[in-house]
Amino acid sequence: MKKRLFKLPRLAWLKSGLFWRTFLLLGVLTTLSMSAWVGMISIVQREPQVQQISAQVISVVTITRAALTHSAVGLRSELLFELVSNEGIRVFPMEEDDEVDPPPDNALMPDIEALVKAKLGADTRFSSNVNGVSGFWVSFKIDDDAYWLMLERERIRGLTGIQWLGWAGVVSVVSLLGAALISSLINLPLARLTAATREFAQGNRPPPLPEKGPREIREANRSFNQMVDDLQQVESDRAVILAGISHDLRTPLARMQLEVEMANLSAESRDGIQSDIAQMDAIIGQFLDYAKPTEAATFINVDVKNLLEECAHDVSRLPDVQVSTELAERSHVLGNATDLKRVIGNLIENARRYGKTPGKDVAEIELKCSVKGMHTARRVTIEVSDHGVGVPEEQIAQLLKPFTRLDAARGQANGAGLGLAIVERVLLKHGAEFKVRNRPGGGLMIQIVMRAIA
Repeated sequence: MKKRLFKLPRLAWLKSGLFWRTFLLLGVLTTLSMSAWVGMISIVQREPQVQQISAQVISVVTITRAALTHSAVGLRSELLFELVSNEGIRVFPMEEDDEVDPPPDNALMPDIEALVKAKLGADTRFSSNVNGVSGFWVSFKIDDDAYWLMLERERIRGLTGIQWLGWAGVVSVVSLLGAALISSLINLPLARLTAATREFAQGNRPPPLPEKGPREIREANRSFNQMVDDLQQVESDRAVILAGISHDLRTPLARMQLEVEMANLSAESRDGIQSDIAQMDAIIGQFLDYAKPTEAATFINVDVKNLLEECAHDVSRLPDVQVSTELAERSHVLGNATDLKRVIGNLIENARRYGKTPGKDVAEIELKCSVKGMHTARRVTIEVSDHGVGVPEEQIAQLLKPFTRLDAARGQANGAGLGLAIVERVLLKHGAEFKVRNRPGGGLMIQIVMRAIA
């Protein structure tokens, strides 16, 4: 017989953030501390409480018995009335037919009985209810006559279990509120730092973090602000350098192109040199695209369906490409239309060059667009697939690295290896998910997931 394995449910909320972990740890610590405190108080105060209650009972019974013994017979009724009115003490003769219940069910009662009997006599009786009247009943004798003395329970009992529970509940609520406040204060700077980091990762410059609070928080925020400034400066310098180098390189290329046109060369030599110059110019263009920033201020409502139809129409004029489309309606995203069209164009060109169907001279490319989810959770998914030989699984991650070419897997490359790196860089600015994987049945599938807008 096979044994069934039951998995314990994972506390996803506990792993989701520092706030709940801190709150839980503080709550557990407070609960354990309070439990230890209650236990310690119960142990420490037990003996003094027993002594106090026993002494009170013995004193009341002794004084009442002495008062009744030494008072005149005619004044006993008035004395009993005074005891009831002022002290809450009632004295009744004990009858043989009295209905007597057991003593109060209290953890201190056995010790109280032992101490009271040691002073008043072993025949002293205790009850919680006599003849239907609730109270704390103690028996005593005057000569041969037996009496019941009733005290109000409030005078001899400590905190009840319900009272302990009530106080424990109040302390627990206050402690949990304090734990929530402390957790929030601890988590707030980290949450602010996380939000700034996420915004910076999306290509935006976050507002400077406040450099105040505890020393560790001040240093972390100051270091983050300095890092943002440094990286922004590096990014700006790199863009300027690449743009300058590309401009300086294109000037001699233009002269070389002019010299080739005017030189007395054979047609084969001229075509070869012009091809090399064109390739060099294309590589310089890739450098410029890679260095070009994508500003969020340029984002507009982009109809992905129309954009993909334009890309498919542009590439369908090439003789070595067959494009099939499957596009959903109402697929709108927020982005830079020019950059997104360049992204799709790069992916299609990559598939055209390296994704030709084995045994054919034609690249079969599929463009798909779908919309899933509802309301704010709607996502637009774009897929660009080819029917080539694909890429070994262990080398897929290398495709996204700048200046990387997998010639063995995707054919002979003629660029600088920046195609997919440019695509990833642009999509990162758009907050999109970019996935590359092998297509079932052969070929490479590139998937882009973006948040849809109405």
